[in-house]
Amino acid sequence: MKTVRANRKRQSGFTLVEILIVVIILGILAAIVIPQFTNASTSARTSSVVSQLQTLRSQIQLFKLQHDDTIPTLVGTSPACWNMLMEKTDVNTTIDTTAGLYGPYLQSIPVNPLNSNASVTAPGSQTTSTGWTYDTSGNILATNQTATLTFNESTDVVQ
Repeated sequence: MKTVRANRKRQSGFTLVEILIVVIILGILAAIVIPQFTNASTSARTSSVVSQLQTLRSQIQLFKLQHDDTIPTLVGTSPACWNMLMEKTDVNTTIDTTAGLYGPYLQSIPVNPLNSNASVTAPGSQTTSTGWTYDTSGNILATNQTATLTFNESTDVVQ
């Protein structure tokens, strides 16, 4: 007598409940991890702007020291406003690329990491395209994303 074997198909896979549990766990992990990346991005921009401000201030002070206490003229909306720090100058602050004794102080035009702008204005006259504010005493500050406030690196906040 022949033995008839039942042809059973074994179905393997996940149940709907198991899939829902995995999706819920992934959602909880995403809710925890995503804000951490946002904070890291903000922290990186803040660190970058602090570093740029330190570099700019030290180069402005070096310029002032080498040019008989005269600070560079930086206020302007075009990239040319950075020329005094990007070119060779003589002791009278005249740009002289052939015989200049001092500089260049910067290799490239500094772009504010908070708003991606490079223009410089006097404090209080900034617009949405302003990256930096620069006063008559040689103090340079970064502006925020809307250029309405200036960045205070001592408290790591925008004022």
